[in-house]
Amino acid sequence: MSATQSNNLPLWVQNRDQVIAESTDVEWRGQTPPDYSRSNENLAQESIYNHLEGTLEAIVQNLVRTFEMEVSFKVNPQEWLSIVNDKFRVSTNGGVEYTAADVSAQGTYNLFMADSEHYKASEETFESSGKLFYTAFPQGFPWEVVEVYSGPPNVTFKWRHWGHFNGEYKDHAATGETIEIIGMSIAKVSDDLKIVSLEHYFDNSLFLEKLTSGGKTNAENQQSACPFSSWFKKFHKS
Repeated sequence: MSATQSNNLPLWVQNRDQVIAESTDVEWRGQTPPDYSRSNENLAQESIYNHLEGTLEAIVQNLVRTFEMEVSFKVNPQEWLSIVNDKFRVSTNGGVEYTAADVSAQGTYNLFMADSEHYKASEETFESSGKLFYTAFPQGFPWEVVEVYSGPPNVTFKWRHWGHFNGEYKDHAATGETIEIIGMSIAKVSDDLKIVSLEHYFDNSLFLEKLTSGGKTNAENQQSACPFSSWFKKFHKS
């Protein structure tokens, strides 16, 4: 596996499709490499910030996209190119720091979002959490860098995540709304631009509220349309 390409930038800060192409002899989830063709089409159509190749913004964006790809699809963290494996730590909103092994076992949704009213990380697996959000956003959930405020070794940057809520979220109906999350991150990187630590800061409460704003689609919700349903439930409990 080549560590660098002709432009002298490390492979892991180049386009993630190139990283996938060069990642031979790795263990992929589902036994095959991921296909980002649909995601690339969405990015081409919907990205607001089209950073020029070789700029700090493009390098940071490529690094984080590579990291997310490796977390999602490379089973063994020892095969992740984007991090300093034995030192890597990641946290959200100043919370618990997790290792690469933690992220690989539980997935980013479960570690970054934890338990709340509308999402129970403790009840989800790596696979179930991915399926949950894939169902809610069948066209994908792209990510891009908005702005970079400081360069290596402590890279501070602003980002946006967005998707079209066209599928059900658990038992809540789709609204068709474009849902966006804006966040900040601080990435400490090594001399060769691998991630040593990553701190994310964002508010997911509004995001989850929008995913449940369409109302419930199950039979229980339909039964609640009866004006006496709440009275019957109360009577039954008594």
